[in-house]
Amino acid sequence: MQNNQPPIPFPPRAITTKDLLYIKDVLSWELLAFKKFHHLAQQATNPQFKQALDKAGRMHQNHYQRLLTHLQVNNNMAMASIPKPQQTHQMQQSQI
Repeated sequence: MQNNQPPIPFPPRAITTKDLLYIKDVLSWELLAFKKFHHLAQQATNPQFKQALDKAGRMHQNHYQRLLTHLQVNNNMAMASIPKPQQTHQMQQSQI
């Protein structure tokens, strides 16, 4: 089955509980990867390996920071602005 929907250019402003749990897991994975690469880079004696490990660690640190920006929203306000299914049905009925 092929998905013909265009990609969403920006993530939604509201975060569901399921989304929040997933983001929390991903943040943990990214932080762990950053710490491991940082530790390995400190232990490396070969300058090329050290540089490659530092680069990989910075990539995971950047991913972590980017994910954090998605959590810096007023989620209660964003969720309040989303029409509830019942409200949507009532609005559709009133337009008929």
